[in-house]
Amino acid sequence: MERQSQEPRILIFSQRNIFPNDLFRCPLYEFEDIIAQVDHAEIMSPQGDPTTRWNQLANRLAFHAPIILTTKLEKLKINKQYDMFFAICGSPRDLVMLDAARDWRNACKTSVCLLDEMWVKQMDNHRFFLRVLEGFDLVVLYYSGSVDALHKRIGSKCVFLPPGVDSIRFCPYPDLPKRCVDVYSVGRRSQITHQALLKMVDEAGLFYLHDSVAGLGAISPREHRSLFANIAKRSRYFIVNPGLIDRPDKRGTQSEAGNRYFEGASAGAILIGESPSNGEFGRLFDWPDALIELPYNSDKIDEIMKDLDRQPKRQEEIRRANIVNTLKRHDWVYRWEAILKEVGLAPLPELSQRKERIKTLVEDVCAMSLAVG
Repeated sequence: MERQSQEPRILIFSQRNIFPNDLFRCPLYEFEDIIAQVDHAEIMSPQGDPTTRWNQLANRLAFHAPIILTTKLEKLKINKQYDMFFAICGSPRDLVMLDAARDWRNACKTSVCLLDEMWVKQMDNHRFFLRVLEGFDLVVLYYSGSVDALHKRIGSKCVFLPPGVDSIRFCPYPDLPKRCVDVYSVGRRSQITHQALLKMVDEAGLFYLHDSVAGLGAISPREHRSLFANIAKRSRYFIVNPGLIDRPDKRGTQSEAGNRYFEGASAGAILIGESPSNGEFGRLFDWPDALIELPYNSDKIDEIMKDLDRQPKRQEEIRRANIVNTLKRHDWVYRWEAILKEVGLAPLPELSQRKERIKTLVEDVCAMSLAVG
C-alpha cells in the first residue's frame, strides 16, 4: 500500500531538546529544519538533561564498557512505519542518546546516521560508542579522512558528505546590505593573527568583530543562525581555518573543512585563512579566489587586506563567485538529495521547488552583479 502523500516518510531523531542552547549544533538543527521543508519528515526530539549525574555516569562508563548504559532521557515510542530513520549526532558520544528512541530499527525500512565530528585519532577511545553505528544501513561523515577507517571498524557503509548551509538565508541578495564589518572571526583563532587585527583596530579604525566571551549557549538556535547570517552578509572579510587546527593532539594529521567555509562564502564575504590539506576541499571550492590563503599563525593579514582593498573589481568578482557557487552546490538541499540517492529514495516535489527557488536567486545575483559592474 502506497504511503499517503502528506504522511511523514522520514523520522528525524534530533537532539535539539537535549542540547537546546549548544552553539555548535545550530547548523545541525538548521539542516533538520531544511529537511522538514523539502520532505515529509517528522522530527522526534526527546526531552532530557545530559548533565544529570546518571547521564554523565552513563556517558563516562561507555568509554570503558562494551555496552551502552540506558540514559535517563524521555523514551519515545514509535507507533508508525517510516521509510527512513535519520539521526544527526554532533560527536560519537551523542550515540548514547539513541537509547531514547525505542523500536526505530523495526519501524523504519532503512536507517542513516550523520556524524559531524569524527576524528580517526579518537576512534579507539570512542570504540564502544561506535558500536551503535553497526545497526545503521548508512553512516554519513563530514570528515573525508575518517570514512575508510570507520568503515573498517564498524562494517557499515560509510560515505563522505560535506557540511552545507541554508544558502537562501545567508545570501545577501536581493537587498544588498552595506558591508560595515571589516573582519568577522568566529570560534578558534590564531592569537598571532588576532593580535595583528587588534593592532589594525587601534591604528586604522578597523571594525573587527570577534568572540570576546567564552559563552557556548544560544538562547534560540534559529535566532542565532539568523543573526549570524545577517552579520556575515555585512562582513567584508571572513576568517576560516581547518577544524581543530590548534589541536593536533585531538585531530592527528587530519585536515578537514568545517561549516565556516560554507557560511562565509554563502554570505558573499571574502574568505581569508588556511585551506584544509585534503583532496576534497579543492573540489568543493574550485573557483578562483574561493579562499585567500593566509597560513595559520600568520601576522600578514594586514598586507592581504590592503592589497585586496586596492582591487574593488576583484573583490566584487570574488563575492559574486562565492555566493553563486554556494547557491548552486552547497545548500542543504543538495546534501539531502545526496542522502536520498544513497538509500534509493526518490526526492519529493518540495525538494525540486527549493532548487528552483535557488536557481531563480542565482539568476538574480548574476543580473544584479552585471548591472553593478
